[in-house]
Amino acid sequence: MDQTRVVTVEINGQRYPIRSNLDAAYIAELAAYVDQKMAVAHRECPQGDSLKVAVLAALNIADECFRARDEDATRRRTLNSRAEELEKMLDLALGIQVEPAADAAASYPTPNYAG
Repeated sequence: MDQTRVVTVEINGQRYPIRSNLDAAYIAELAAYVDQKMAVAHRECPQGDSLKVAVLAALNIADECFRARDEDATRRRTLNSRAEELEKMLDLALGIQVEPAADAAASYPTPNYAG
């Protein structure tokens, strides 16, 4: 069973205790990423309060997530299409190879076991 622990992280100068069963290093990596996005949002909107900066950072992160999801879906469609084409080519190649083998087998005499 996963053990829940509290990991304290710092984002935008504030410390937050995070209760999770995820690896502490992973939580720290996530927090560092959010902190970086907060810093970028703060540079884009220096007069904004922390809530506005957090919303801008969240929107930027959501945009990255949606773009990555769309890119993944496009890659999956491309991969599926290519796999289908390869399957057709393989079926065709196997079909061509199987027919001559069947013809060749037909040309061999059938053994007579009647004695």
